Amino acid sequence: MTITITAFEWSPDGGKGLARDTRVRWALEEVGQPYEVRLVSFGAMKEPAHLALHPFGQIPTYEEGDLVLFETGAIVLHIAERNAGLLPDDANARARAITWMFAALNTVEPTILELATAKLLEGDKPWTRERLPLVVDRVRNRLQQLSVRLGDADWLDGAFSAGDLMMVSVLLRLKASGLLGEYPNLADYVARGEARPAYRRAFDAQLAVYTGKPPAG
Repeated sequence: MTITITAFEWSPDGGKGLARDTRVRWALEEVGQPYEVRLVSFGAMKEPAHLALHPFGQIPTYEEGDLVLFETGAIVLHIAERNAGLLPDDANARARAITWMFAALNTVEPTILELATAKLLEGDKPWTRERLPLVVDRVRNRLQQLSVRLGDADWLDGAFSAGDLMMVSVLLRLKASGLLGEYPNLADYVARGEARPAYRRAFDAQLAVYTGKPPAG
């Protein structure tokens, strides 16, 4: 059955790979699963046809026959469970990889999104000057904890897994802030993720939506 995902008709991140469809594209590229993309406008995302797929009017969605999914964590986990390459065969290692997926989305990403909100959406508010340093400290705390856990390893728990895919995707949001550079092992970790051929294919495909050019290669 053909897999179809949805993505922004025009990428608001400027083609930087931060839109969440990139995570799903990356997972599909890692497992060698072909897919199609249906582009939707911001207006179309709030219409009944799209809301039937995603009740919160966001992207991406995932359609495979009668199966419809939303939320990148659920989609990537489904892809990883149905295809070899993103979850270990060992049951305990598999459980740990899934734990890292949840950690990326539930523990690390919220602080990063809070920082983005404080800068981009609340930058003109009177309380921002006092609040922003507190938000930055919370991000640094999470990065320090993650940096200690990663140490000098290439990946979070042995071989590359869906846990790394989600964590790298989350950390990519910090590249422009300069905070990631304060933790060299995390910066190197993200760079390793970006260097994976599957990530490059996913990034190029998402970039093509913004630029209107076909993906390289």
